[in-house]
Amino acid sequence: MSLDTQLLCTFCAKGEIDTTVEEIKKVYKLAFNSVYVLNNAADDNQVILTYNIDVSHNSTESSVPSTISVHRKKQTNTIYTINAINKLIEEKNNGILDKSYKIDWTELQNTVLVTAYGRLKKVNTKISHIINLNT
Repeated sequence: MSLDTQLLCTFCAKGEIDTTVEEIKKVYKLAFNSVYVLNNAADDNQVILTYNIDVSHNSTESSVPSTISVHRKKQTNTIYTINAINKLIEEKNNGILDKSYKIDWTELQNTVLVTAYGRLKKVNTKISHIINLNT
């Protein structure tokens, strides 16, 4: 039986990593017992935590603040929401959303793509460290 997972992304201040990870552990059953800590290249104080949860063991009733569901392109380590990809395509394709538009993922290496106030937001990231929750 394969694991049904969902990738989540939580935004927090650098000084709140430990308390945020504790909250994540209380709310979700993590699929792989790892939390990836990404630094926001434009804001030294902000980090982005990414982790997979086991969907079959988590309810949608509770969540961690500043958390969104995301997808990941492994080859370029691009983390994105569907809305952000749609905005990106519109920007690159003269305002036209064409689902067959070919995205150049190499331009998006180590980037988190989200939308804020209806606009595309690109956050350049660098992996800081991985928190292994088995230890």
